[in-house]
Parts: sequence; structure tokens; C-alpha cells
Amino acid sequence: MATPVLFIHGLWLHASSWEPWLHLFRDAGYDPQAPGWPGDGETVEATRANPEPIAGHGIDDVTEHFAAVIDKLPSPPILIGHSFGGMIAQKLLGQDRALAAIAIDAAQIKGVLPVPLSSLKATLPVFKNPANRNRTVSLTAEQFRFAFASAVSAEESEDLFEHWAIPAPGRPLFEAAAANFSPHSPAQVATGNENRGPLLLIAGGKDNTVPETVTRATLKQYRHSSAVTDILEFADRSHSLTIDSGWREVAEECLAWLRRQSL
Repeated sequence: MATPVLFIHGLWLHASSWEPWLHLFRDAGYDPQAPGWPGDGETVEATRANPEPIAGHGIDDVTEHFAAVIDKLPSPPILIGHSFGGMIAQKLLGQDRALAAIAIDAAQIKGVLPVPLSSLKATLPVFKNPANRNRTVSLTAEQFRFAFASAVSAEESEDLFEHWAIPAPGRPLFEAAAANFSPHSPAQVATGNENRGPLLLIAGGKDNTVPETVTRATLKQYRHSSAVTDILEFADRSHSLTIDSGWREVAEECLAWLRRQSL
């Protein structure tokens, strides 16, 4: 039976943006799927037309949503998440719900202290209005370029925005921002779990939203666990590294790492 692989998108991208990865992993012998977040429409267009069902969903909601998906699988999956999807993947791995996880440009978990200025600028469309905690927020093409596609051409950035960008709930960002001041933050991950499966953290060296310093600080949070925790940096890549023209290089490195873990 083929090993299930569950892809988890982050804020402002639709689940269908994983489509090229699904084909590649299926050809490699896995059984992949990419469900949306709670409230996502079936398509980019449907989600843009009716974003209200997305509003108000926080980190715990999304984690429980994907835990329910996992419960219906024939065997524990490999998780691959981007941005907040990377945080969700780490939470589920820490709960022993997965064989392994790959967290790509993952959002800050509780305990990570650096808050680079570029991260603040990338998320300003949400934080500029406290009411956005319970709303959906859309990015403009210019905001998307800074937050996601700063390492590709303006033309490619515009194309990615038109094809994949959707409104996103503001709540996860507010929850992550308050994580280090909350004893029971939903951004908490069981980083000390000794028995979990292997984890690969991937950083984009030109990522404005989740700079490489954040990913390296995340790695330090796992220092008390002897479970496999690896890091890989793509020095010339930005937050769009899962969807832009260089996606295949990232995906193939993920496959190579999984093979090294005998998965």
C-alpha cells in the first residue's frame, strides 16, 4: 500500500497550488492529497467569491481539521506543509499523528523569538486593524510580491498572484504573534517529543515573511529531542518556493530526504 502524503497549505494560497507536487509524489510511488483549510472553496475562484467561511478559523481549528483527515487514512501519513501549514505539520508530528514531516518556510512556533522587520511588513495587512482577527484579509498584488515572490520576476509574481492567491483568516497570525505571552498558545509544538518521526525544516534565504533566521531559531527549539531534525536552506529562494518556477528543485530535495529516512 502506498504511503499517504498530506500537503498542507498556508495563508493566502489555495490547496490547488500543490497540484504539481501531487503529480510528482504520485509518480514517485506515494499516495498524495492536498485538502483545503476549513471554509476554503473548491477552487481559487470560488474561495475569492465567498471568503466568509474562512473567517475566524485559528491554529487549533486547522490542526483538528487535518487530524480528522489523518484519522480517515489507512495508515499514518507523511506531512508536507508550507508557512502556517508547516506549523500545523509540526504540531501533528509532535502529537505522533504522522510518520514524518517537512515544514517549508514554517510560521513561527511558540518559543521562537526573532521577529524580523521584513516579517512585520509582510503581515502588516493583517495587523494594521485589530478587527482582522475575526475577518479574512486579502493581499494586493504588490503586497503578495513582497511577502511571497520577491525572488522572482515581477511578471512571474503577477502570474502566481492571479493563479493561486486567496483571502486568508487573520486569526492564526494574531495567535502566533501572542504565542510567547500565552501559557497555552495554539502555536505550541511538542518539540521535546523523543518518539516522533523525522522532521525536515526548509528555509528560503530571501524569504521576507519567514526569514531564514526564524527557521534556524525553530531548529533550536528541538534541541532537547534526539529525534531526527534536519534543516535545508535554499539561499536564493523566497516564500513562493513551493509554487514558483523553481518548485521542482524543492520537491525533489524533499523526496531525496524522505528516501534517506527510508520512507
